[in-house]
Amino acid sequence: MAIDESRIFKPIGIAVLTVSDTRTADTDTSGDILAARVTGAGHNLAARMIVRDDAALLAAQFEAWIDDPAVDAVVSTGGTGLTGRDVTPEALAMVKGAREIPGFGELFRWLSFKTIGTSTVQSRALAVVARGTYIFALPGSNGAVKDGWDGILAEQLDSRNRPCNFVELMPRLKEV
Repeated sequence: MAIDESRIFKPIGIAVLTVSDTRTADTDTSGDILAARVTGAGHNLAARMIVRDDAALLAAQFEAWIDDPAVDAVVSTGGTGLTGRDVTPEALAMVKGAREIPGFGELFRWLSFKTIGTSTVQSRALAVVARGTYIFALPGSNGAVKDGWDGILAEQLDSRNRPCNFVELMPRLKEV
């Protein structure tokens, strides 16, 4: 990470969404990891929720957080695989005005390859920006959450990261 210590850290509001039919608050280890990393990095945990694998429900939750001024970014975990119940990418396709950030999924799979080899091709991890809010969709495993946060998001959500970062773009995300 190329942190420019002369710049001021700007905490942002981040919501954490776990996509699962089976996890509960007691068993949501990937959500726990994300929440700890969000607050450990100095950001505000704006919200945290578990929503079942249902594209319409997920899209509605994403839309609600997009419209919440306390939420600058959403990091979801789960629902990015290949099975019929994995519908997070489909939910993001339903979000009004969502524009994909292709490099996020590409970089995630490259980092993940170092950990799990060719199994990374089963991941449909992706990111979008929708009406000024970032949404990052990670797989549901603890390892994937760590790869995504530690390898990408910790740097890109730090306003001091150089040569550029997602936070410095936030004021311009709603440009037409």
